[in-house]
Amino acid sequence: MSENDVIIIGGGAAGLFCAVQSAWLGKKTAVIEHMKKPGRKLLITGKGRCNVTNSCDAETVMKNIPRNPSFMYSSLSRFAPEDTMAFFESLGAELKTERGNRVFPKSDRAETILNALVGAAEQAGVEFIYDDARKLIVEDGRVKGVSCEKAEYYAQKVVVATGGKSYPLTGSTGGGYKLALQAGHRVTEISPSLCPIVTEERHCAEMMGLSLRNCTLTLHDDQTGRVLFSELGEMLFTHFGLSGPLALSASAHMDRITKGRYTVSIDLKPALSHEKLDERILRDFSEYPNRDFSNALKKLLPSKMIDTVVRLSGIEPYKKVNQITRTERGRLAELLKDMRFSVRALRPIEEAIITRGGVDVREISPKTMESKLVKGLYFIGEVLDVDGYTGGFNLQIAFSTAYACAADV
Repeated sequence: MSENDVIIIGGGAAGLFCAVQSAWLGKKTAVIEHMKKPGRKLLITGKGRCNVTNSCDAETVMKNIPRNPSFMYSSLSRFAPEDTMAFFESLGAELKTERGNRVFPKSDRAETILNALVGAAEQAGVEFIYDDARKLIVEDGRVKGVSCEKAEYYAQKVVVATGGKSYPLTGSTGGGYKLALQAGHRVTEISPSLCPIVTEERHCAEMMGLSLRNCTLTLHDDQTGRVLFSELGEMLFTHFGLSGPLALSASAHMDRITKGRYTVSIDLKPALSHEKLDERILRDFSEYPNRDFSNALKKLLPSKMIDTVVRLSGIEPYKKVNQITRTERGRLAELLKDMRFSVRALRPIEEAIITRGGVDVREISPKTMESKLVKGLYFIGEVLDVDGYTGGFNLQIAFSTAYACAADV
């Protein structure tokens, strides 16, 4: 048995940050972590580099949160990206800002961020308890502690910072949802977000491994006729469909995928209008008028894409380019400006960067992250029904909610 002022369930980004802030405020703080070491998911964020936040204002962060952004208004106004950057640099973790205002450690190693958090927690006297939280101890509408596999631990305040269900091997197994339900909270539907896209077409497998830069990916909801997402950037073709930053961001806009609902359009030449692209094609063709069509696209497209584009264009591969009609050329330009893919599904939640859905924020105080149903119980980070796009926004959600919580506990 152990008595603390604050017990935090989960040693991920939100939990560690909350523990540091709580201990700095003089609270006797413990972190219950069911993995052998804390922060394992943090080590794989940003492809192992840890995109720790986005160097922008709070309003911009909210614009990059598709679900329940208004819930974040209070916590972001108290702890914004500039505060996150100042916090880590005060711990000796030097940062740098890259394209899209993405902030990384100068070391390009996620260990820099994790070591800063764990080191600060240990230095502040935070106790690490390696046990598996099974049940909240709640009496008379107030939390009293946590019942774990090995023992019971008591505290005046309990913070659930267990993460979602994505990347379960790092410890995110969805246990926090069970604790929330046990406390009487509603948990919204759980699904993957920031996740690769599975397409109906086989072209993707033909182009597997091909990475595109400076293309525009647009997501259409064909049921409503609305464009849900459109952005210039990078993407990757895989054996099952589409991945890379653009595809992951587009996935955050999809809800209840059904056959024929969502279409992805890729503009391979966003810098060129249809007319300018036609001029470019004509110029390329004029250099080699007697070449077969299939051999005349090397300047225009990556080699791995040529066979697929030739087939989709409907132009005979062995047709001489000086025989290609204006109509056929127009069809080719249209294909390059609008290559379409039908969305079949998203990859499993285990492959998602984050989880969409979670503890219903209507039952949580946006100022303190305290439960409106159980006194002394708090929820922070990914376990909440709040998620952002790629670019450091999800870690900022973790830090802002953790800070708001720590200030209250």
